[in-house]
Amino acid sequence: MKKKIITGGTIATATDVFKADILIEGEKIVQIGVNLDALEAEVIDATGKYVFPGGIDPHTHLDMPFNNTVTDDDWESGTVAAAFGGTTTILDFCLTAGETKLSDAVEKWHKKAEGKAVIDYGFHLMISDLNEETEKELPLLLEQEGITSVKVFMAYAKEFQATDRTLFKAFKIGKETGAIVMVHCENGSVIDELVEEAIAKGNTAPIYHALTRPPEVEGEGTKRAIELAHVAGATLYVVHVTCKEAVDEIIKAREKGYNVYGETCPPYLTLDQTLLAKPGFEGAKYVWSPPLRPKSHQEPLWNALKAKQLQTIGSDQCSFNFNGKKQLGLNDFSKIPNGGPFIEDRFSVLYSEGVSKGRISINDFVDMISTSAAKIFGLFPQKGTIAVGSDADIVIFDPNIKRTISAETHHMNVDYNAFEGLEVTGEPVSVLLRGEFIVKDKQFVGALGGGKYIKRQLGKGALSTLEAVSN
Repeated sequence: MKKKIITGGTIATATDVFKADILIEGEKIVQIGVNLDALEAEVIDATGKYVFPGGIDPHTHLDMPFNNTVTDDDWESGTVAAAFGGTTTILDFCLTAGETKLSDAVEKWHKKAEGKAVIDYGFHLMISDLNEETEKELPLLLEQEGITSVKVFMAYAKEFQATDRTLFKAFKIGKETGAIVMVHCENGSVIDELVEEAIAKGNTAPIYHALTRPPEVEGEGTKRAIELAHVAGATLYVVHVTCKEAVDEIIKAREKGYNVYGETCPPYLTLDQTLLAKPGFEGAKYVWSPPLRPKSHQEPLWNALKAKQLQTIGSDQCSFNFNGKKQLGLNDFSKIPNGGPFIEDRFSVLYSEGVSKGRISINDFVDMISTSAAKIFGLFPQKGTIAVGSDADIVIFDPNIKRTISAETHHMNVDYNAFEGLEVTGEPVSVLLRGEFIVKDKQFVGALGGGKYIKRQLGKGALSTLEAVSN
């Protein structure tokens, strides 16, 4: 593999911003400095551009069955879109509902990715029930597969929702093994009651998806998860935080010294609940869970990110075509498949709305889009930074390009874009995965199956709360 040298760019990490060259040999960064010897190396000119570590998306759902259908982006289209968007590693959720053995579910997810993924990837393991057999199997499986995180739903009562007892058992196993326990924090039983009431009254339009999942039930679920995790002595990661009620509970817990992390997603920072009330059935495009909130919830999310009370930005990629899939709920909002297409725009939207508009610093951006996820889930320093010895996962990013996001130009396999018409500043122009281009001058040059499954080590993730705040 030929050496490469990236010259002329401004390197930005979670802690530094500086001009330097980067020498790549094989899959690794081997030297960082000024006027490096480029003899026999391919020279990559990054003048006028930022050089970022590859994005790490800690929250994706590719080729996932849900609501009697399957997401429209599989491991091919989803990872190609991620690459165009500056993401070089994803952590996808391996669903175990209905599986007798957890290992069978993991094997199924390996087969979904095999021969398709163009970027590196790992798994979170979802837990819906813990019986005597799965409780014995889980610790060994986590170690064998290099999985450092499990996911428990407090929502979707008919599909995935775990009991509080299962949730607490998961926290105990997390404590014993060092695994992070990720929780979708809502009150699924209360939501089901509200949904049934709305439908009985003939309120079937998409807006009622949001109105039957009020912020209070997310806040209540978040507090319950926090306290149960604390009793068990486990580390909690709250996925897709959307509202002030949930943010407030996370901040209070972290101020007490609890090991709690929080993630939010680009749509909650930029879009609001009024979109679900669009005329006709257009609002169905914006149905995902938890739902979009009134605009007043955006500022608390941005403030929490800036204060590092929320640490990561996941896409929660879970795409369903509007035509055919979303229309399954044409006469009943509760049958609209929950999810949206975000994997490609996560990087650019956060840069544009965050850095360009002065809400966060460039270092904060790198931390949220890459470094914190690497540290929390046991990928750092192999991933998540630009340093000697790290994988050469690198994004060359032009901060001056202005473009308008549109389904006509995105690479996701879905017929709409939730950010349609949003003008953003900044775009990835070239992306390297372990030293090889997968996107070069905005053209895909990667290989199907070129992505590797990355094993993580239990106990290597989950910084202490105080350390996470200070970084």
